[in-house]
Amino acid sequence: MNEFFQTLKTQRWDDHRYYHHSRINQTLHFISAVSFLVAYALVFVNPAWAALLAWCVSMTTRQAGHFFFEPRGYDEVNQATDEYKEAIKVGYNIRRKIVLLAVWVALPAVLWLSPSLGGLIQPAVGWQGYVEDVGMAWFCLGVVGLFFRVGQLWVTQGAMQGLAWMTKIITDPFHDIYLYHKAPLYLLRGQLIDPMDHVAH
Repeated sequence: MNEFFQTLKTQRWDDHRYYHHSRINQTLHFISAVSFLVAYALVFVNPAWAALLAWCVSMTTRQAGHFFFEPRGYDEVNQATDEYKEAIKVGYNIRRKIVLLAVWVALPAVLWLSPSLGGLIQPAVGWQGYVEDVGMAWFCLGVVGLFFRVGQLWVTQGAMQGLAWMTKIITDPFHDIYLYHKAPLYLLRGQLIDPMDHVAH
């Protein structure tokens, strides 16, 4: 059990020190984390609407932080190139994220063109039915995306890495609120990049 928690701790630490230098990215992660917690509660009431919130608010703010605001050049703090960080990333690196987001964007079009998914589901009735079908499709995408990467890690790096990463992903909203709740304040003070004094060697 100690090995599991140490693996989880290492994954969280690497994720923070390598991929969250931008205060804008940190602030967007804080917003994302809060909305994810709302989605977590909503999943017990209406999974489709929980997925709509998670993908349209939580994931877009989170990924916008990475794609548009996080520095991609040489990481002076960690003495690492972007190519190195992308190669060793345990979860979804930029290339994997692009594939995942492409499927996310494509699913509404697929459901619009084939409401029954070739007879797999009952076709939606009306606009609300279509939106809820999209939500359920996105809910399934989230679950499949999670377990697909866990399976990849299990095969390539062992069960411990896969299970620790799954735990990390599920608990990230709680951890991100703890880590980044002060980021909006730093941003208002004009600090665009976290000096990462606690990380520097």
